[in-house]
Amino acid sequence: MTSEGVDTEKRRFLTQAATVVGAVGVGFLSVPFISSMKPSAKAEALGAPVEVDISKIEPGQRIVVLWRGKPVWLLRRTPEALAGLSELTDKLRDPQSNESEQPESSHNEFRAIKPEIFVAIGVCTHLGCSPLYRPEIAPADLGPDWKGGFFCPCHGSSFDLAGRVYKGVPAPINLAIPPYRYLADNRIMVGEGE
Repeated sequence: MTSEGVDTEKRRFLTQAATVVGAVGVGFLSVPFISSMKPSAKAEALGAPVEVDISKIEPGQRIVVLWRGKPVWLLRRTPEALAGLSELTDKLRDPQSNESEQPESSHNEFRAIKPEIFVAIGVCTHLGCSPLYRPEIAPADLGPDWKGGFFCPCHGSSFDLAGRVYKGVPAPINLAIPPYRYLADNRIMVGEGE
């Protein structure tokens, strides 16, 4: 075989053109493949921090937001509710919250950065039901010692207004406190610590 009739300039141009077209094609094919490995917008939103405006929460009122697919309670406690927390110490399983999940900024009697605003994950630590908010004092079904708090209807666990579990109920530990921080006096970011 001879190379007399071969145009090497044309061959070099065709080789380079095919290489460029192939590289562009690989780029176009790899973009959707790489994009498919990113989590969906829905998955990202489930784990994303949630900003909450607490300016409209009245004293004694609780609101619920979703963070990571779990209900997060934000409760504005009244001065009377705050004063009553210290009266319950002997009735609680872990009054100092030594065994419970919470950020360091909430490791105090109120389990909160600011005492009047309580933030907790609204899932019972026994089997994962969502306790009911029962702010009334001494209702007939909860007894004369009830000073307000959270009652789990699934198996009867009860928690005070700081999410601390009472003795003698199925729940083993206090309600979990998520990481959160204040963006301003009336704005909280749940899911990001200080």
